Amino acid sequence: MNATPQPADPGADALGTSAAQARSAVLEQLVRQDPGRFRVLTGDRPTGRLHLGHYFGTLHNRVRLQDLGVELFVVIADYQVLTDRDVADNLTEYVEELALDYLAVGVDPARSTVFTHSAVPALNQLMLPFLSLVSVAELNRNPTVKDEIAHSRQSAVSGLMFTYPVHQAADILFCKANLVPVGQDQLPHLEVTRSIARRFNDRYGHGAAVFPQPEALLSSAPLLLGTDGTKMSKSRGNAIALAADADETARLIKGARTDAQRHIGYDPATRPEVSSLVLLAALCLGRSPQEVAEQIGSAGAAALKKTVTDAVNEYLAPIRARRAEFVADRGYLRQVLREGNERARAVADATLAEVRAAMNSDF
Repeated sequence: MNATPQPADPGADALGTSAAQARSAVLEQLVRQDPGRFRVLTGDRPTGRLHLGHYFGTLHNRVRLQDLGVELFVVIADYQVLTDRDVADNLTEYVEELALDYLAVGVDPARSTVFTHSAVPALNQLMLPFLSLVSVAELNRNPTVKDEIAHSRQSAVSGLMFTYPVHQAADILFCKANLVPVGQDQLPHLEVTRSIARRFNDRYGHGAAVFPQPEALLSSAPLLLGTDGTKMSKSRGNAIALAADADETARLIKGARTDAQRHIGYDPATRPEVSSLVLLAALCLGRSPQEVAEQIGSAGAAALKKTVTDAVNEYLAPIRARRAEFVADRGYLRQVLREGNERARAVADATLAEVRAAMNSDF
C-alpha cells in the first residue's frame, strides 16, 4: 500500500531547539518531583566499545534517571548495524561488549530493561504501519539521515539507512515511552516519532490516543574531543574506551593533542584541545574546569596530561572492576539479555495487539 501524502502538521517545529531547551528544564523538574510518571527509551548501536564521550554524554545520565526512579528501557540496536558489513559479521561480540559497558557503569537489570532489536519481533513489525505515515520526502530531508549517508563508507546506501528515523520511532513507541534523552542533533529524529504518534492517533485512534507524543529531555552533555582534537568517536580511533586499562589510558592521554602555550587555561573557543583535557579532568574530579586549569597554571602540557591521566584512571577504577566481574561471568550477561528481551517482547506484543485492534486488522 502506498503512503498517503500527509498535510503539514501544525506544530511540526514545536520542538525547535529553543523551545526544547525551555521545555526540557520543566521536564527535569517534573522528573525529580514524580519520576514514576515517566518511561524513558534510550540506547546505542553495537559498533564497538563505549568511551568517555559516551559516558559523560549519555550513560551517566541514564543511570541518574534510573536511580531517580524513572522506568528505563535500553535498546541495543543490532538491526541498525546491518548496513555495516564489518560490524554485522561480528555482531554477537559487539552486542555483548555493549551490554558489559551498560552493566559496568551501573545500569541495573533489576530496575531497567536492556534488550536487542532482533529479539523483539513485534517492535520491528510496528515499523510497517509507521512507514505508511511518513513520506519519502520527509525521510530524504531528515538531517540526521543526511549526515549518516554523508559519513557512510559504503559505495551505495541501503534502504535500511533511510528507515532509521522510523525504526527509532518504533523503538520509542513500542513501550510508549514519554521521555527521550537526546542531544540537539537528535531532535529531528524525535520529531519524526512525534509526527508518527500524532498521525497514527488521528487516523486510527477514534478519539483516543494510542501513543503518547514523547518529549525531549535535552542533554547538557559536555563536548569532549578525541585525542586528535576532533570529535571523540569509536570509528576515528581517537577515543578512550571505558574498557581500556590504566596503561592504555595513560598512553592515549600522553599522545593527546595540545598547543604551544605553556600556561594552561580553560578557553574552549580558542584552545579547544587543551580545554577538552581540562574539562575531562574536571568531570572526573567533580570540580570546575577553571579550578583545574588554575591549579596546573604554568606547569605545562605534561602536568596537564598527568592530572588528566590520574583523574580518569581513579574515576574509572570501580567501573573497570565491575566490568571485569561481568566479563568473568558470561552466563549472567546472557541471562540479563534473555530476561530483558522477554520483558520487552511482552510489552511489544501488547502494543502490537492494540495497534492491530485500532487498525481493524486483528484477525
